[in-house]
Amino acid sequence: MKLVCLIIVLSTWFSTISFAHELPELGDVSQASITPHQERQLGLSIMRQVRADPSYMDDPEIASYLSNLGHKLIASSSEASTNQLFEFFAIDNPAINAFALPGGFMGFNSGLIIAAQSESELAAVMSHEIAHVTQKHLARMIAAQKYDLVKQLATLAVAIVASRADAQASQAVLVASQASMIQSKLDFTRNHEKEADRIGLSILLDAGFNPQGMADFFERLQRAGRFHENGAPSYLRTHPITYERIADIENRMRKMPYRQVPDSIDFLLVRAKLRAMQGNARNTMRQFKTRLAEKRYNNEAVERYGYIHALLRAKKYKQANAELALLYQVLHNDSSIPVLTNHQLGKTVRIESKSIIAGAMIETLSARVKLANGETTDAYNAYKTALKIYPQYRALIHGYAQALIENKQIDTALEFITQKLQLVQSDPQLFSLQAQCYELLGDKMLKHRALAESYLLKGHYAGAVDQLKTALQNSNGNFYQLSSVEARLKHVETLREEADKAEK
Repeated sequence: MKLVCLIIVLSTWFSTISFAHELPELGDVSQASITPHQERQLGLSIMRQVRADPSYMDDPEIASYLSNLGHKLIASSSEASTNQLFEFFAIDNPAINAFALPGGFMGFNSGLIIAAQSESELAAVMSHEIAHVTQKHLARMIAAQKYDLVKQLATLAVAIVASRADAQASQAVLVASQASMIQSKLDFTRNHEKEADRIGLSILLDAGFNPQGMADFFERLQRAGRFHENGAPSYLRTHPITYERIADIENRMRKMPYRQVPDSIDFLLVRAKLRAMQGNARNTMRQFKTRLAEKRYNNEAVERYGYIHALLRAKKYKQANAELALLYQVLHNDSSIPVLTNHQLGKTVRIESKSIIAGAMIETLSARVKLANGETTDAYNAYKTALKIYPQYRALIHGYAQALIENKQIDTALEFITQKLQLVQSDPQLFSLQAQCYELLGDKMLKHRALAESYLLKGHYAGAVDQLKTALQNSNGNFYQLSSVEARLKHVETLREEADKAEK
């Protein structure tokens, strides 16, 4: 209940921050009182604290899906400028909500993703939020407000979302009451919402989704708010949805051709995984088992995938292994999931046909099940086989590296991680895994150097500086490595100074 309240407050404040005033005649939006760099730095500052909160979902599969969906919408639209950065992330919270932060950061509650009855509905919400960013609503509001006010609201919002203990939560409620007085002075503009609807609908259509998804989702939320006024979805509170807005969306859709768009398998698997992560582990496991027994599902493979996640969460490892065999039998006849050619999974599950059906998410789950059952060789085989097909899939990369580390194959793990970092240098978790390897090998200098890179990618400049200074204090005498760390320290200190200036 605490987290629900906290996320509601966070999203309420930021929606107000982003969409608070009537659009002034600015001409070129770049003339606003806050530069894109300042806005990005403010967003990074907020995200440092959001990432530190337990509700932040640092799950590479869910993050990858949201990122892929978001960038598919952006790539198909002419609204976003080439230099506009976007980052999509999930919050572990059952409340139906989504919010945009300064700098192109967008959060989506697990409750909203589960509540979306189709991928087009989720894409509609995402398109709406993207439109708020591309139309520079935040910059326009700041043009009429002092930047200090925005920073105060941002600080208060993050303080709320970052509270953990009950005592801190009580203090957060007090802060929230103070913030509500500030919020009451800001008028919510309908023009911004209408513009986000119009642009969002265009983004949705250009990306090939069903535009009816926007009206369907908003109508369902409106009904929920009408029948449950006190428990209305929090998205209604931050984005008031009027019948006029819904009618306007439907009127625009009448001029558009009918389009039926099937949901992607990734969308279905992500929702199943999120459902498996909700509530009490054993209760969730029983719910999946009951639905499978009563055949209350639209896609058996997806439901079994979620069931295996629930079994792992409930520590029913042997049962998860048995269910994995059943899952692959179902996949063999399911044409909705990509094909892996000549695939064999370990000794327990062997599919002798020329090809079976499985995707990267299922292969990652398979390896996890094998590891949980102590079948290390089978898990390694699953990882290595899948990585040949999906070499850049972060969950597979992280899982394989972590499995090697946990099984004391440190040199192999370090070689694998270093190889991947040569191709992708924007993965903070991979640098953290590299730091683990160096720590186990006793190389403190390179451990702290790797941690510095992880901190830097998360926007934590002060932390990166501290790690690099610690690395220098643990010099191993290697001149080239020492010179590299010193040069990196100077560069990061410059970045920190620039960020500090931008936030002032």
